[in-house]
Amino acid sequence: MKKIKVIFEEDPTLDNIEITIRAKENDEQTKAISARLTGEKPDTMSGTDGDGNVCIFDINDIISISASGKKANIITVSNKYTARSPLNEMEKRLTDGRFVRISRYEIVNLDKISKYNFTLGGTLRLELSGGIETWASRRNIPLIRKKLTERE
Repeated sequence: MKKIKVIFEEDPTLDNIEITIRAKENDEQTKAISARLTGEKPDTMSGTDGDGNVCIFDINDIISISASGKKANIITVSNKYTARSPLNEMEKRLTDGRFVRISRYEIVNLDKISKYNFTLGGTLRLELSGGIETWASRRNIPLIRKKLTERE
């Protein structure tokens, strides 16, 4: 286990507590520290619902995550949430192979794809749980195709 150094900086401009974990890499120890600080279990994630409440939900319930500025919009089977994390940080937490980046701005849960169609024009249309329709970018199609065929 690596040595941990704690530094406190007072910032009167902040309304909430902001914690930054700095390390050489985002390994199991940093993930465990993050989960402990946020109260999340390793297979859960947190986000803010439409009423401003912070909610913890199961990663398995995620349908898609899309980027919106410096925030991520998370759609689950039961609700919509926002998180103050960039999409690439969210992607790092979703390492079990169920999620695939379909474009620069979106990640989807492969388990939540109900239909997909490769068009003659070389694009990929995905229909997700709840009737959500989205499109994959051309450069991501080879990886998506591989992951979809592995699951069949």
